[in-house]
Amino acid sequence: MQLSDFRFRERLRVRWAEIDAQKIVFNGHYLMYFDTAMAGYWRALAVPYAETMEVFGGDTFVRKATVEYFSSARYDDVLEIGLRCARLGTSSMTFAGGVFRGQQLLVSCELVYVFADPGAQASRPLPGELRAVIDGFENGEPMLDVQIGTWHDLGEAARPVREAVFIGEQNIPAAMEWDEADAVSVHAVAFNRLGRPLATGRLLEHVPGVAKIGRMAVLESSRHRGVGRAVLDALLDAARKRGDGEALLHAQVGAVPFYERAGFACRGAPFDDAGIAHVEMVRRL
Repeated sequence: MQLSDFRFRERLRVRWAEIDAQKIVFNGHYLMYFDTAMAGYWRALAVPYAETMEVFGGDTFVRKATVEYFSSARYDDVLEIGLRCARLGTSSMTFAGGVFRGQQLLVSCELVYVFADPGAQASRPLPGELRAVIDGFENGEPMLDVQIGTWHDLGEAARPVREAVFIGEQNIPAAMEWDEADAVSVHAVAFNRLGRPLATGRLLEHVPGVAKIGRMAVLESSRHRGVGRAVLDALLDAARKRGDGEALLHAQVGAVPFYERAGFACRGAPFDDAGIAHVEMVRRL
């Protein structure tokens, strides 16, 4: 087993509370590491776990967990937890995993999950759509489909994302969220492989040659996995194709690092918009 065997990897740092009297990671914590990585695996599939299981009318339960120890992790080690789906049965999923320090394998595991009805506690066949998503991920296929279009094309998908983030989460009044600009904007929506919208944004012409990006929203369960960046890149590409030479946006102050990683720079002092601190950011295209 090598680190390169895994498309999905979760990076963790060993905490003080995880070591024992022998000054190594207590053996039981490795199962917690694998469980943490399993949650990350579902995010890598662009599948919001709880909502997806509710749609399918089931849930996954651990049937068997086998762990083999080769060496020990110590306090403050940076570990990478690799997971891959090794087999899909009728109702079961078998995952192989490894805990690595650098290229050194410390611990390996086999985890067997069963898809089941949580009420009846009886196994059910794995939904075909879920099997296809897992197979696609392990075969290196993209997990997102970012579509560009008008509000007429994408408004039905974009609306619930913006409602959840801006109105539900950030308490922005609905009257401030919806405006006439939607009808003349270019919109982007990121869909997962199950057709669920996860993120959206829009593109306006600020002045000739300058694009203005706004209404960037990512569902909370899909953040920090590149979904928002995929939407932003799609909007920047649309701006380039229509000949814009610059892009600007009004970023919430907490999102400034995200936009800086995409090449934007702050311009001017922070200002208030709907009770939230913002700053103007720009970049060349």
